Amino acid sequence: MSTAILGDDGLARCPWGLSAPDYVAYHDDEWGRPVRDDQGIYERLCLEAFQSGLSWLTILRKREGFRAAFAGFDPEKVAAFGPEDVERLMGDAAIVRNRAKIEAAIANARAALDLPGGLAATAWRYADGSAPVPKTTEDVPPFTDGSKALSKELKRHGFRFVGPTTAYALMQACGLVNDHLESCHWRAIASQPG
Repeated sequence: MSTAILGDDGLARCPWGLSAPDYVAYHDDEWGRPVRDDQGIYERLCLEAFQSGLSWLTILRKREGFRAAFAGFDPEKVAAFGPEDVERLMGDAAIVRNRAKIEAAIANARAALDLPGGLAATAWRYADGSAPVPKTTEDVPPFTDGSKALSKELKRHGFRFVGPTTAYALMQACGLVNDHLESCHWRAIASQPG
């Protein structure tokens, strides 16, 4: 069973948060912190979808390339992308070149613009502040009833690549659930209102 481990700075982190320098920065500065704007949620949803089947480290290292390729993840701009943009993106080595995922990111931008109340409001309806506090990595589920429900709602509105596991990863990344381990230094920080 993996519990939080001490980094060189003497602070306890979730074990994955120490496996690479990129992970340390992501774990400490972003993961689990509340994201409450549509563009921020849309960016993370896209990145989680692109990550499907790949290492999250690959996505983190290509994040700036994704931001440049997808107009800073502005849903209005991405929703206007057409077939020529898909071809441009398929030739962009700075991102993951997967046609189905690229087309999903564009479709998801359009779907996000059509959501009553917006994407952030929709996602935050599924926040779970009463989720059990994980003591070990084995206590962190791959998905929950809440992520299944969020996935179902997003799919109902035309979103793609948003299965329950991807929806749960989005919830974790955006602070809808706090899955920092009990002994992780950043658990209390991530719990602060954003």
